[in-house]
Amino acid sequence: MAALRVMLVSYPVAAVMLGMLAIHAGGPIHAGAILWGSLYGLSQAVGVYWFYAALGAGPISVVSPIAAVLNAAVPIAVGVAMGERPGHIASMGVVLAMIAVFLVGQESPDDEDVRTHRFTRRVAWLTVCAGVAFGLDFVLLHQAPAECRLWPLFFARTAATVLIFTVAAATGNAKLPSRTPLRLALAAAMLDTFANVAMLMALHAWLLSLASMVVSLYPAATVVLAMLVLRERVTRWQGLGMVMAMIAVAMITAS
Repeated sequence: MAALRVMLVSYPVAAVMLGMLAIHAGGPIHAGAILWGSLYGLSQAVGVYWFYAALGAGPISVVSPIAAVLNAAVPIAVGVAMGERPGHIASMGVVLAMIAVFLVGQESPDDEDVRTHRFTRRVAWLTVCAGVAFGLDFVLLHQAPAECRLWPLFFARTAATVLIFTVAAATGNAKLPSRTPLRLALAAAMLDTFANVAMLMALHAWLLSLASMVVSLYPAATVVLAMLVLRERVTRWQGLGMVMAMIAVAMITAS
C-alpha cells in the first residue's frame, strides 16, 4: 500500500495547487465543471488502483502494454463516434502510435516477473478495467466546459482526494510516508499539477482522438527517464517503439 500512502500526500497537495491556479486563471464555475471534473478524478483514481492491483498480481510485461493500448483506444473510438475525422496522415500516425505504445510497454520475457506472475482471469479483468478507466479520463475531461478553464481539474483532484482518504481509512492505511517518499510525493504533486493543466489545454484545443493519442505516448518518456535516472536497460522492442512514437507524433501534429 506504499502507492496509496504517496497518494495521500500528492493528491491533496495537487488539489490545493490546482485551486490556486484556477483562481488565478479565472473563469466561471458551472455545473459541468463540477460534474465532469469530479467524474474524471474518480475515474483516474479507480483506474490507478486497478492498475496497481494488476501489476502486483500479474506480469508487468503483459499488463502494462495492454492497459496502455486500451488507454489510447477508448478516447479514439469515442472521438470517432462523436464525428471526429482526422486527416489521412494523422490517422496513419494514430495507428503507428498505437503500435508504439504497445512496444514501449514491453519488457524482456526473461524477467523474473514474467516467470513468477501469471496472467490470470482476475489480472486480465483488472488490466482491462484499468485501461478503460484511463481511456475514459480523456473523454470525461474533454466534456468539461472550456470557459471554466482550470476549475474542472480542481474538482477532479478534490473528488479523488476524498476517495483516496476514504479508502485509506477503510483499509487502515491512513499513514503518511516519511523522508524520501514524502519528498517524492510532493514532487509528484507538482508534476501532476502541470501535467494535468497541459493535458486539459491540449484536449480543448485539439481533437479528442488526436490529443489523447499523443498524451498516451507518455510511457516513452517513462522509459527514457528510467534509462537516465535508474540506468535501466532498454530492449530492442522498446527502442523501436520510442522511434515509432517520435514519428507518430510528427505525423499527428503535422495534420
